[in-house]
Amino acid sequence: MHIGILKVEFRLHGLTSIKAKRSIAASIKRKLRNKFNVAVAEVEAQDITDVLILGVVTVANEAKRVDSQLQKAYAMIEAATSEEIVHFSTEIFSG
Repeated sequence: MHIGILKVEFRLHGLTSIKAKRSIAASIKRKLRNKFNVAVAEVEAQDITDVLILGVVTVANEAKRVDSQLQKAYAMIEAATSEEIVHFSTEIFSG
């Protein structure tokens, strides 16, 4: 079994409320869940209006499949949002 984690940090410009931030996060999470059947959550900086950090997790029986899924999820995030991505990282755990 292989578990893959994608962590994406966004800089949100011009937002003044947590509600507006949550709306952006909900849109991205919904698109990822619908297209890739992955788990997605806001994982850090939840009370900061100009920073959004999402964690995406997937599980598969092959590390190649996990890596491919995370790469496609990241590409979709880039294409689906105009928000600035300041950092992303991936990790794959084998067990």
